[in-house]
Amino acid sequence: MRVSWRPWIDRRYQLDKMTLGELVVAYLTHYSILVYFGLAAVSIGLAVHWAEGWVGPWLAVLVTILVYPLAEYLLHRFVLHGRFLYRSPWTAKVWKRIHYDHHSDPHDLAVLFGALYTTLPTIGLIALPLGRLVGGDWASGFAAFATALLLFAGYEFCHCVQHLPFTPKNRWLREIKRRHLAHHFHNEQGNYGITSGIWDRILGTLYEHPREVPKSPTTFNLGYTAAERERYPWVAQSSPSEAELALRRTRRAA
Repeated sequence: MRVSWRPWIDRRYQLDKMTLGELVVAYLTHYSILVYFGLAAVSIGLAVHWAEGWVGPWLAVLVTILVYPLAEYLLHRFVLHGRFLYRSPWTAKVWKRIHYDHHSDPHDLAVLFGALYTTLPTIGLIALPLGRLVGGDWASGFAAFATALLLFAGYEFCHCVQHLPFTPKNRWLREIKRRHLAHHFHNEQGNYGITSGIWDRILGTLYEHPREVPKSPTTFNLGYTAAERERYPWVAQSSPSEAELALRRTRRAA
């Protein structure tokens, strides 16, 4: 595949057919990543401008780094894998975009990246108050916000690599990749951590090898089965049928 410096113009990317170099170019030119980096730079500038000292902002940065894996785990397990979103016509399309489409086609890079209208409010609502609470001022709030944005940008890259036909040399990357692929292709009711397995381990949802848990029949539809499609049709109305999705995966694997 030839690398283009305008990779998101009239182009679809399938991670299982990309090289690491192609991924790096696509990642660094995706609009959401550019927004995260840009907002992080602005937030750092505001934190520096408003800071009356360094203890509060640096403490906010540290606490954000410590809290991030828990937020990642809880959101993935209870929101993205929750069934309440597709059961309302007001939130069904949001759930389809932020997670159903990714599990339906785990290698489609376009739907792997989070949607800005969901990621930015979530990051802001968690990080800004947390930083202000820890540091006592808005300089600390924006320091926490910048940290969370950069952590999420790193999360997005790790997530991409986990779906790439590439074996990382780094042991940590290899381990989180192995667990995440099991989450997608063996049993989605575990291994919720993308960048860390610590909360999976603490809360009992970690499994190191597929043989440790039974294979799930809902890895690709997240429980949005034929019966659920009939009862809650809003996602199905704008999605291919399960049979068509299965055929696409079979053809891609051939």
